[in-house]
Amino acid sequence: MIQLLVLGDARMAQALVDYLTTLGIACELTQSELGVSVWLADEQRLAQAQLEVKRFLSEPNHPRYLEASWQSGRADARIDYSKGMADPVTDFLHHAGPLTLLVIVACLAIYALQAIGLPLFDLLAFHPTLAQFGDWQAWRYVTPAFIHFSVLHLVFNLLWWWYLGGQIEQRLGSGKLLILLLVGAALPNIAEFLVSGPRFGGLSGVVYALLGYCWVRGRLQPASGFTLPPALMGFMLFWLALGFFDLLGTSVANMAHLMGLLVGLLQGWLDRHHKPV
Repeated sequence: MIQLLVLGDARMAQALVDYLTTLGIACELTQSELGVSVWLADEQRLAQAQLEVKRFLSEPNHPRYLEASWQSGRADARIDYSKGMADPVTDFLHHAGPLTLLVIVACLAIYALQAIGLPLFDLLAFHPTLAQFGDWQAWRYVTPAFIHFSVLHLVFNLLWWWYLGGQIEQRLGSGKLLILLLVGAALPNIAEFLVSGPRFGGLSGVVYALLGYCWVRGRLQPASGFTLPPALMGFMLFWLALGFFDLLGTSVANMAHLMGLLVGLLQGWLDRHHKPV
């Protein structure tokens, strides 16, 4: 089965399923702490079901859904209609796997330790010169991704990491997310060093890698369950363009962003036939 969407309102979820039933699209409901999931039983009807879900989300209170419940509603449904969404903390933890949470904790801890005066930048920053690329401090290819220079910088990156990394880890496991983290940090960091030198940091190169990966998987393999609203993808591309035109009013690792996006797009294309776990 394919998960179509998760709704916090169980009655709305039931109304959608009842309406899809009238169209001959068989679906099932399951309930968890996150909400009520709508699952498509017939994968051959995926395209039609997705169109109907989009229409439902744009007008969930349309009379057609209430009428469908009267026509095909089941008296034996085992959904607790009194149960809503979980609290925000539970919701946050439910979406994130162990690696997603570990990276969030690491970034927060490093930022806090730097704020109280510990000189972590010199330990975690990229290699100072090309001559040191081959030395034993291999962590420097990746660790600049964990360094942030402001609260806004930190929060922006961690929210995207949680949203995108959580999707990947939940569907493909921690191993795939770890690969994207390492490659999506190392290659963008190398590219940024070659353009601007070693004094940079932030998880945004990895974020763009995850962005490209989720977008490609969602486009080429809708059954994978990866969702990335077009408006969000458009916003991030617009943000990328603003950085290259130097319109953000601050120093931005533009090459890291671009290389991260290319890494994610390529890995998503290579994984286009892989099925989620």
